[in-house]
Amino acid sequence: MADFSDEAHSAPEAKRDIRVALLAARRALTADQRAGAAASVLAELVDLVRRLRPRRMTGYVPVGSEPGGPGMPEALRAALPAGGELLLPVLRDDLDLDWAAYAGPDSLVAAGRGMREPDGPRLGRAAVGGAELVVVPALAVDRRGLRLGRGGGSYDRALARVPASALTVALLHDGEFVDVLPAQPHDRPVRAVITPSGGLRTLGDAPGVDRHTSAGRIRG
Repeated sequence: MADFSDEAHSAPEAKRDIRVALLAARRALTADQRAGAAASVLAELVDLVRRLRPRRMTGYVPVGSEPGGPGMPEALRAALPAGGELLLPVLRDDLDLDWAAYAGPDSLVAAGRGMREPDGPRLGRAAVGGAELVVVPALAVDRRGLRLGRGGGSYDRALARVPASALTVALLHDGEFVDVLPAQPHDRPVRAVITPSGGLRTLGDAPGVDRHTSAGRIRG
């Protein structure tokens, strides 16, 4: 397991260097490797949704080499219980996140930074606070649950609105769950990660996850 800590760098500089390395590694993945990782991560996530049966959850539309694949929202919506709601992020001009309900592939429109967003009514930044399961992108996560994003701070702000009762899960490629990442005061941890080879791994007390009934698929 990698260790990206570096006392010779300040946290912002160290994070920048790590982002460059991780994004290069993702770009180097072959199409088959990306497809295989997407399928494995998505299968594990769908299984989690079916077991937790959240009334409201959040997801996103993976872009480029992000794990999960572009079909992730539709798979998550299909896994939700009757009446369950899937919210997707809408990037605001100030880089904070608003939210809107996902209503199917035809409801997605192109947005900035290569993202696709739902075109329905905006529910406000606080809507994430009502979610029982929050799925977030990340470039890396360490054993403390601290995640490295792309540097805009959007998800750190969103995670600050998530109650302790919700399960927050980051989706990663193999090799992106690491020992230690450089951290700053605004960084917000997640409570679990999913990787293609390691499946679901909980970090500390993960709400709503029973370690003893998961057929060995949850690894702490």
